[in-house]
Amino acid sequence: MSPAPQTTRSTEYRVTGNRTADVPRSQGVGGGATVCADCTDGLGKPRELEPGSFRARVHGNPGTAIAWRVAVFTAGLLLVMLGVALTVLPGPLTIPPVLAGLWVWSTEFDWARRFFASFRRKAVAAWRHAKQHPVSSLAITVGGLAAAGVAFWAVGHFQLVDRATTALGL
Repeated sequence: MSPAPQTTRSTEYRVTGNRTADVPRSQGVGGGATVCADCTDGLGKPRELEPGSFRARVHGNPGTAIAWRVAVFTAGLLLVMLGVALTVLPGPLTIPPVLAGLWVWSTEFDWARRFFASFRRKAVAAWRHAKQHPVSSLAITVGGLAAAGVAFWAVGHFQLVDRATTALGL
């Protein structure tokens, strides 16, 4: 049995965009796939802390900082999930909760701040469009809400959930 071929690979990397390339140590950042030399993770430069601010006090204690980040992530996730759940209704009802969730995330996470800026530009454009066409926007929104109301009424009135569970044998 012959030994497996060995390859020599440089352990030094230079980060260019999101890709790493082998370079001599004098030209690049050592090990890791971060975007910049002083980054702590692959998501870009961490958000700056203003001295004396609430965030600086929270991040001063490592245990509190982790709990805070988990709470911020959870609150943002709940708002984004609410916005996604509202996509079944027509109209701009899905935009405000998703924007609120992204805003909550952007207070703590730099990646969310970049995404929030892009989403906000699109939301402003959609709102401008809705203001330019108020009759059609109102008709679509009211019609969608009426259709959702009829669907909820029908499910309750005709006991569709009970019928479905008995039909499935649950």
